[in-house]
Amino acid sequence: MTASPPKVNGHARPPALQVLGDWQPVAAETEPVEEQRSPEPEPAKAEPTAADVEVARARAWAEAEERRVAAEAAKDERRIKAEAEADAIRVEAEEDARKVRLANDRAERKAREDEAASEARIAEHNRRRDEADRARERAAREDAEQQQTETEKAKVVEKSSKRWRRVALGFYALCATVALPVQMAAFWDPNAKYLLVAPIFIEVIALVALVGAAAAVTDGRPQWHYRLVAWAGALTAATINAVHGLGAFDAATAFGTALASVAGPGMWDLHEHGRIRKRDGVPTRGERKAAEKEAKRIAAEKAAEEKRRAAEKKAADEAAAEAAKQLAEMRQAEFEDVWKHARKLAAALGETTVTEAVWRRAHKDIRGADPGEDAETIRARNAAETRVEAARQKRPVNTLSKTTSSQVDQQVPPRPRRGHAGGPKVRGVRRPNDSQRYSSGARKQMSLTAKSSSSMETK
Repeated sequence: MTASPPKVNGHARPPALQVLGDWQPVAAETEPVEEQRSPEPEPAKAEPTAADVEVARARAWAEAEERRVAAEAAKDERRIKAEAEADAIRVEAEEDARKVRLANDRAERKAREDEAASEARIAEHNRRRDEADRARERAAREDAEQQQTETEKAKVVEKSSKRWRRVALGFYALCATVALPVQMAAFWDPNAKYLLVAPIFIEVIALVALVGAAAAVTDGRPQWHYRLVAWAGALTAATINAVHGLGAFDAATAFGTALASVAGPGMWDLHEHGRIRKRDGVPTRGERKAAEKEAKRIAAEKAAEEKRRAAEKKAADEAAAEAAKQLAEMRQAEFEDVWKHARKLAAALGETTVTEAVWRRAHKDIRGADPGEDAETIRARNAAETRVEAARQKRPVNTLSKTTSSQVDQQVPPRPRRGHAGGPKVRGVRRPNDSQRYSSGARKQMSLTAKSSSSMETK
């Protein structure tokens, strides 16, 4: 046997374990041998009696019946639940289909309205464009016709003015020819023949002054002094003709030659006088008469229009008063309590009649709402809306509820709070006839649910 070193890694080796007995290999433990026992005889089983058999058979039948009832209840419950889910799905699908149909109808109607509005706008735009085109064409045609008319009128006026000027000059020359002999006879002196130039000078003075007046009228300058000089020369010549004609000749020669001296310059001055009035915009006598007649016609039409409006206003006021009287009578007959309060309120507010503001306030004081609304009207509207909603949902009216819970009626009636109105709540007590009797379908469903619960608890 080899000796081991006294130290290992600088430490003293621990003492060796004491071996007591023989060395045994480490292996799995052997199973203990079961001691053989002498078999004991089993006790003899008693034969079942007829009663035990009947009891077992009844128990088995009851269990089978219970399982059958439970299975039927579960089946009925699944069927009722499936039918309810199917009905709910069908109602929801119908409602969704109705909403989609309404939305499609609204969209289609909106599209038709938009299309009609667009077509109307296009038609209106085309109509206005055509009217504008026709108006422009008519205005252009009228302008062209007016320009043509004015051109033709200007040509006619110019032609007439030239003819009148020539005729006036010819008439002036004729009058001077008639008037000059008597004037020359008045200035005749065999020793002073140069005095024969004086009558010609007098006649030429009037002619030159009238030509200056015409130039002043054309240029827009003052012309009265030219005309004054012309008339002075004409009257001087006429005076010479009248005085010398009466002394040397007869009265006819005197007045005839005097008239000739005035007629020539006077006729030319009439022409210039017309031009002056036209330039200054002075209306003629006919134009003044036409303007006065038009003013009288407008005044008569205005008076007739004012008279008609006054008559219409009077008729409207009478109709409004009659309508207000009928309305007051109807309100007094239909709403007697509100009418009495309205009259008191009008008197308190200083109104002589029941105005709309007073009536609205009185109706709100008595009926609690604006005119046209009261408790009965609101209840009737709510009932009508309920019937319409029931018709849309294809359900009876009495099954509708705005709540999401199927438990509509309260099963336990409420009780007053303990002590005072703000005290703790008191639990209610259920008594017979506190709520409406369940329907046969609900009672059957509750029975099936109870049986199913009892069978599940038994298992």
